[in-house]
Amino acid sequence: MHLYILDYRECDPKKCTARKLLDNDMAEKILHERDLGKGGIYLTPLTDKAFSPEDREYCEEGGIRALDCTWTEAEEKLPVYENARALPYLVAANPVNYGKPMQLTTVEALSAALYILGEEDQAREILSKFNWGEQFLKLNKEPLNEYQKAENSKEIVDIQMEFV
Repeated sequence: MHLYILDYRECDPKKCTARKLLDNDMAEKILHERDLGKGGIYLTPLTDKAFSPEDREYCEEGGIRALDCTWTEAEEKLPVYENARALPYLVAANPVNYGKPMQLTTVEALSAALYILGEEDQAREILSKFNWGEQFLKLNKEPLNEYQKAENSKEIVDIQMEFV
């Protein structure tokens, strides 16, 4: 599955998961925010539609797109495109936000999307670049496995309510 990242370069380069994926050729760089809406699925918490297995065809055609920026300013910066999807309830494993719900790094978000689509090997591969990466899948094993079984966005929302 192709992964694309728009990196606003606002975080500490030593901790930036997006940059590490780009530097290791595990994702391709997006140069402008308008390209987030040009196909595939764009992950953002600023939409009501949940990411689900029904998005697989779009992801196969245009990849999974993510944005790396300071989320406190995201609403001011980002348009919400038709291909925007929000990830369901998950808990962060990254050292900065460990245990906090919905405070995922870019690599956690991308790996969650891959896992939900059944691309578990690729999800593990991108997380393997981080010493805490496998912990993300362990912390979220039950919800991720349930999300994988969903057919559509509505089912994802129903399932996540069990974990909230």
